[in-house]
Amino acid sequence: MTPPPITLLHGVDIPRIGLGTWPFVGEECQQIVRTALDLGYRLIDTSHKYDNEDAVGEAIRRSGIPRDELFVTSKFNKENHSVDGVRTAYEESLRRTGLDYLDLFLIHWPVPALNRYVDAWEGLVALLEAGSVRAIGVSNFKPAHLDRIIAATGYVPDVNQIQLSIDIARTLPRTAHDNLGITTEAWSPLGRGATLRDNEQVTAIAHHLGRSPAQVLLRWHVQMGIVPIPRSSNSQQLAQNLDLFDFELSPAQMSVLDTLDRGEDAARDSDDPSNGH
Repeated sequence: MTPPPITLLHGVDIPRIGLGTWPFVGEECQQIVRTALDLGYRLIDTSHKYDNEDAVGEAIRRSGIPRDELFVTSKFNKENHSVDGVRTAYEESLRRTGLDYLDLFLIHWPVPALNRYVDAWEGLVALLEAGSVRAIGVSNFKPAHLDRIIAATGYVPDVNQIQLSIDIARTLPRTAHDNLGITTEAWSPLGRGATLRDNEQVTAIAHHLGRSPAQVLLRWHVQMGIVPIPRSSNSQQLAQNLDLFDFELSPAQMSVLDTLDRGEDAARDSDDPSNGH
């Protein structure tokens, strides 16, 4: 049975697991989202950068699921890092998806070299205050970036979506999020490639529980209070990734998985000018 959702700072409920849609586009993306919705996914994550907002919106319309039962997230790029730019980006997302509103809108990367992410955050705050969007947040922000936007506006993000998996566990950012009341979302929660799913300790736990390695990895996130957004084009894997709520990892199993963390330096550095959209 799926547990209750997480209530974000601004009062909106977010499901405990979602669907990532990168790098899928066009008909393939539309079919994956339709399959996911049929299976029971209710959180769908897209982005300007993914070039698939239109496909996501079409899948939602064809699903027949009432809009208020879904949680749709999109993210905007550095070109829109200004108050007016964020408003334009939001209108473009609504046009491309064909939706009346988004549940969550995020700054995709801080891009510190541009030094306009505070302006972008002010734009999101303006959307929230106007009632245009239900929740606002950031992606790939470090604690120092968070401190700066909060100091400038007094508004704390509902969500920070960051690269996070058991081998890139992001302990320091997660602690900062917890202290501020920010919900942590994980992109690439299964890691890159099949490395984590082939790890001997992960596969041993999976075998013991009669679960897939991916389910073990995602269950770790759920038990940590993190919202993972895995992606897959395989319907069986999509179903397995959602089926996380009728088993638990023991404290000993969680401890084993915790030993796989490679530290903060293993994550993409959002202060690096080569990273960011």
